[in-house]
Amino acid sequence: MPHIALLHETDWDGWRQAARHLVLAGIEPAEVDWSVGGKSEALPGTSGGFNVPRALVALASVAIQAREPERFGLLYSLVWRAQSGERVLEDPTDPDLVLARRLALSVRAEAHRMRTNLRFLPVETDGGVRYLGWYAPMHFVLPANAQLIARRFPALTWSVVTPDGAVHWDGQGDSQELRFGAGKRSIEDDATLLAWWDQFGADLIADSKPGVSVPEAEELDEHPRSPDLPPLGPVVVESGRDPVLTDAAREALNCQRCPLYAPATQTVFGEGPRDASVIFVGEQPGDQEDVIGRPFVGPAGQMMDRAMEEAGIDRRTVYVTNAVKHFKFTPRGKRRIHQNPDVAEIEICNFWLEQERKAVQPKLLVMLGGSAARAVMRRAVTISRERGRPLTLPDGQMAFVTVHPSYLLRIPDEAAKKREYAAFVRDLRIVRELMEAH
Repeated sequence: MPHIALLHETDWDGWRQAARHLVLAGIEPAEVDWSVGGKSEALPGTSGGFNVPRALVALASVAIQAREPERFGLLYSLVWRAQSGERVLEDPTDPDLVLARRLALSVRAEAHRMRTNLRFLPVETDGGVRYLGWYAPMHFVLPANAQLIARRFPALTWSVVTPDGAVHWDGQGDSQELRFGAGKRSIEDDATLLAWWDQFGADLIADSKPGVSVPEAEELDEHPRSPDLPPLGPVVVESGRDPVLTDAAREALNCQRCPLYAPATQTVFGEGPRDASVIFVGEQPGDQEDVIGRPFVGPAGQMMDRAMEEAGIDRRTVYVTNAVKHFKFTPRGKRRIHQNPDVAEIEICNFWLEQERKAVQPKLLVMLGGSAARAVMRRAVTISRERGRPLTLPDGQMAFVTVHPSYLLRIPDEAAKKREYAAFVRDLRIVRELMEAH
C-alpha cells in the first residue's frame, strides 16, 4: 500500500501532485494510505496527463481544509472516479460527493466566521504597532484566510495566532510575504494573550517561515472589520461549540420538513454562544447566507453588524438565527430573487427555532421584522404598533420587536434611509440596556 505523507494539513500542491501520479500509475483509492508529516514513499514515475471537471478541483480545494482525517482519500477517490469516466458531480446522492460537499460548506462557513469574528489588540513594538489576534477555528482555514487579510489590509502589520499555528504579516516593511510559525493551544483572555506575546512574540516571528502550497482563498462578498479598529469587547472570546446546538444544527442539515430544502444550497442554522442573553430572530437566509452557510452575513447582516457596533452590542456575544432555515427564492436568469416565507413554512420551521430557544434560554428575544414576530408570537404583528418597547410573551419570555435590516436597504430616499437607520440603532440601544438590566 503506497504511503503518501503531505507536508502539512493544507498541502494542496502536494496532494494534487500525489493524486496525479497515483492516477497515472493506476493505483486505486483503497490502496493508498495518506498522512500529514513523516516520510512519503517515492511516487511512481509517470508521463501524460488527464482532466477532471473544474468544479471538482474547486470543491477539493475547499474541502481539503476540513478538520477531517479521511479527506485526502475521499477527494482522491472522487478524482479517480472522475478520470475513469464517472460523472460523479451529476449524482447529488452519491455518498462521497455528499460528504465532500458537506465538508466544503462547513469550511466555507468557518472561513467566513473567522474573518468576521477576528478582533485585534494593538501591541507596541520597536518597528511600530502590530495588531495581534487569536482565534480557534473549527477547520484548517488560517492559511487561506491569511491571504485575504493580507490583500485587504496590506499596509498594516499584524499577527494571527491559533491552536494550529500562527501567521505574521509585516505590512510595508522589508518582507512582503506571509510567514507561518508556531501557535498557542489555549488562550483564556486578553491579558493572557498579551503576557504570552510579550514573552514569546519576537522569537515566534523570527522563527516563522514563508508558507508554501496552500489553497487559494475563496473571495466571498463581505466587509471584514479592519484590524486597526478598536475592539468592541474582549479580543479573546470563548469559541467552543456547544454540543446541544451542534447536534441540532447537524440534524437540521438533512431537514426536509417543507419543500424549501430542495432548491436551497444548505440549511442555515443559527449561531452564537449557548449562554447568550439575547436571541436575534430574522426572517430567512438570503442569497449570500445560503451560499456561505451563516445567518445575517449579506448586505442586511452587514448593516445590522454596523448598527450593533454603534449601539454597543458585540455580535459575537449574541445568538443570531432565522424563523425559516432555508432560502426561499424565485430564479430569474442567473439571479435568485428573495420570496417571503408563507405562514405554513414559518409554522413548520418553528420546530428548529424552539430547539434553539430551549438550548440557549435567553433573557430576551429580539424579533426582526414581521415574519420573525409571527414565528415567535404565533400571530400577525404590526411592526409600527409593537416596535421599540419590551413585551412579555405568554410563557413569560421578554421580547422586543423592531424592523428587519433589509427594510433599510429598500428605502430609496437617502434622507429617509438615514432617519430609519438612526431609529434602528436607537432600538438596538434599548436592547443593549435590556441586556445589561437583566
